[in-house]
Amino acid sequence: MSPEAHIRPLAELRQADATDFGGKSSSLGELIAGEIPVPPGFALSVSAFRLFVAEAGLGSRIESALASLDPGDVERVSRLSHALGEEMRSAPMPDAVREEVAECYESLASTAGDPVPPVAVRSSALGEDSQDATFAGQQETYLWVRGAEGVCDAVRDCWVSLFSPEAMTYRARLGDGEPPAMGVTVQLMVDAAVSGVMFTCNPVSGDPSMVAINASWGLGLAVVGGEVTPDDFLVSKVTREVVKQTVSPKEVEYVPGPHGRGAVRREIADERRDMPCLDETQLASLVDVGRRVEKHFGSRQDIEWALDHRGELFVVQSRPVTATAKRPEGTKPVSAIDMVMSKFGAKPNA
Repeated sequence: MSPEAHIRPLAELRQADATDFGGKSSSLGELIAGEIPVPPGFALSVSAFRLFVAEAGLGSRIESALASLDPGDVERVSRLSHALGEEMRSAPMPDAVREEVAECYESLASTAGDPVPPVAVRSSALGEDSQDATFAGQQETYLWVRGAEGVCDAVRDCWVSLFSPEAMTYRARLGDGEPPAMGVTVQLMVDAAVSGVMFTCNPVSGDPSMVAINASWGLGLAVVGGEVTPDDFLVSKVTREVVKQTVSPKEVEYVPGPHGRGAVRREIADERRDMPCLDETQLASLVDVGRRVEKHFGSRQDIEWALDHRGELFVVQSRPVTATAKRPEGTKPVSAIDMVMSKFGAKPNA
């Protein structure tokens, strides 16, 4: 990457790029290299964030706010977070970054055959997908974003989420001393009929012969909002046999909004509410992809996936299973369902 370039195609990234682009973007590059089906896209580097902070003159403001942070003072953390967010949202996107976003979005539009394709804009913070920490659900994702200006606004909102009360408190308690920084992932949107997460082991017992799959209709926003409980499947990694299945009533789902922008909530037809989201063939396909992802990375994986209305399966994130990730003193252990819920952490951008 040339010194002035802040964006690269996801397909060019590898794990070694995590320090420049964050864990999510580098992991997606690895998945593409491993011929795993991944929606195409591009990644903004940490340098874009740092240029934004520098041009806005926010560096000393952020430094002083973090230096005085007491994670136990919830009210003050909230005030600091709000103040930083307001200052960042009012600051302009650097021209150099804006121009690169426009060029890359135009290229993605050509690939999609759509002049204004919908994309997902996702935070890719440094260290978020490591074995030693779990930032899952603390930084934002924006879905069904259209237009280069819309992407720039969503990128800035992702940067703002680096200073959410939860993220600031977690980093303070983790005590790694590193200044916060973030890359951002931009991918073509999957029009999901079903979406979910998959662990290439049993996340409760650690049994490596099992794959645990959770799924809900449409986008996963209803799950993270506590509006539905996802279907749960435990499948043998060897025989593809469904060992355990729990189908929950699913009364609502989130789908693309009017004109394909943002996401909206709608009720699910009665005949689909108590149906399993996935059949045995789809479960077997998920297990096959999960095995390939696990083999590529050489470790148990926690995988976000989406199945579109044509039946095509896409992986949109993979990270090491973090059931044993380092947790700061005073925080509660992450349960299996908490891990599942956090994977759906996304904003509808309505």
